[in-house]
Amino acid sequence: MSDLGNELEARVARAVRAAFGIEISGEQAVIRPSAPGRRADYQCNAAMPLAKQLKLASREVGEQIAAHLDTTGLEAPEVAGPGFINLTFTSEFLASNLLELAADTRLGLPLQDPRRVVVDYSSPNMAKEMHVGHLRSTIIGDALVRMLEELGHEVIRQNHLGDWGTPFGKLVEHLVDEGLAGGDEIDIADLNAFYVEASRKFDADPAFAERSRKRVVALQAGDPATLVLWERLLNESKRHIEAVYAKLGVKLSPVDYKGESAYNDVLAPTCDELTAKGLARISEGALCVFPHGFVNRDGDPMPLIIRKRDGGYNYDTTDLATIRYRSQELKADDLLYVVGAPQSLHFELIFAAAHEADWLPTTARAVHVAFGSVLGSDGKILASRSGASLKLADLLDEAVRRATEVVAERSDLAPEQQASIAHAVGIGAVKYADLSVARDKDYLFDWDRMLSLDGNTSVYLQYAGARIHSLLRRAEMNADDALSVPRVELIEDAERALALKLSQYPAAVSLAVRHSEPHRLATYLYETATAFSTFYEHCPVLKAEGPTRESRLALAAHTARVLARGLGLLGIDAPERL
Repeated sequence: MSDLGNELEARVARAVRAAFGIEISGEQAVIRPSAPGRRADYQCNAAMPLAKQLKLASREVGEQIAAHLDTTGLEAPEVAGPGFINLTFTSEFLASNLLELAADTRLGLPLQDPRRVVVDYSSPNMAKEMHVGHLRSTIIGDALVRMLEELGHEVIRQNHLGDWGTPFGKLVEHLVDEGLAGGDEIDIADLNAFYVEASRKFDADPAFAERSRKRVVALQAGDPATLVLWERLLNESKRHIEAVYAKLGVKLSPVDYKGESAYNDVLAPTCDELTAKGLARISEGALCVFPHGFVNRDGDPMPLIIRKRDGGYNYDTTDLATIRYRSQELKADDLLYVVGAPQSLHFELIFAAAHEADWLPTTARAVHVAFGSVLGSDGKILASRSGASLKLADLLDEAVRRATEVVAERSDLAPEQQASIAHAVGIGAVKYADLSVARDKDYLFDWDRMLSLDGNTSVYLQYAGARIHSLLRRAEMNADDALSVPRVELIEDAERALALKLSQYPAAVSLAVRHSEPHRLATYLYETATAFSTFYEHCPVLKAEGPTRESRLALAAHTARVLARGLGLLGIDAPERL
């Protein structure tokens, strides 16, 4: 059995059919894990909504469901209050289920019916170094990609780079002025400084500004010499962002890059198609699409401007061309846009227009995976001491530096081993601090909290896993040996609570993917590590004897596997030593 919640949903659905002759979905069974401290493992809340449909008292509905419920592996169901049904598995069932999960290389996580999913994430602007504002999109998107792939979906990663438009005229011209136009490669130590210098010169030097405007025209017209310089500038930019991706260990590579420039040739055809379908019209000199149902504060229709009065195109045009390509050419079933919350209205308009243009079939989903900001101790957007955008590479280097100090205080390993562990701890701390928070919320960046061995941090989870591996080494066993026991005993409350929590791993991953919310998996992993800590405190392992010792080692070994696999799905390493 893979997912106890799904199993209970199916049983309740069958009980409702037997009792009342109606069909309900698994979701309508309303199965929820019970709150900590409750006697039951799960609670069924289906009686209340069904009572309205059946015109019966909710308590009576709950009693009828309980009476018709398949109770294999369950204690007798208890009906409480207005019809809540408390469901508790027997310890024998949980023990048997744990061994089934441990024997499964997927830890009980079933493969889903595969869908083709396009995930748009990271998407930095070229000719600038990645800053802290790119952190959330990059690591939330990476976690979703990992979980989707784990469930068997075909994932197409799309890094929608900002690599086109007016700024590149002045950047290319500045490249020429700096004598960097010769040769096949360029080397810009600080991209941000290069960008600032180009912008300052553009504002102060009318001749340079004029040459820059002409360079934009040449770029958009496909002038070969200009394109060569533009591509060299992009290659240098990619070198910088790839260094950040390498530090973060995210699943993005050059094959996933598809920037704004890739859609330049289809912007006009996109506008033509929208016009031909009667969705685009001229308004105040610009070509606009007015998706149904969107109005401004004055009650006027809200536009997507797809061609400006001067004939130029903008982000609205590019995003419509992009969604057209992903749905029509890539044949995506699902489109996930991991982009900041301020763009919510923009994507509502884009998705609405795509539906009206029949680019998105009714079976396809387009989802804006919105996220909040990373805040400093002052409650403002995290920035450098000077107030400028904080370079992401600098942030990650600082994380590893601080982690190196933490590891050195607690480890007697060789320096090269400590360096590897410090990287896993530091990068893991940055990622987990983000992924453990509901993505639509802002969060406060706090080094001390992130690297703490206590509380909901990646270090706490990594330490729990390392402690288990230390335990196995002292027992002179590996995880496979520890899990090859004929049975598991769940006598103590802490043993049973840990076994129940371990059985919920498949549900945690599935729910995180269903809602595009990695924090659901992070929360589950923290609860699992906490359950193990309680178990470790109250249930001696190495001092136990015979079957009890074997059983507790098996529980510990499976916990380590769940923690490592779950952290891996969040893009976080789980060292066996700390």
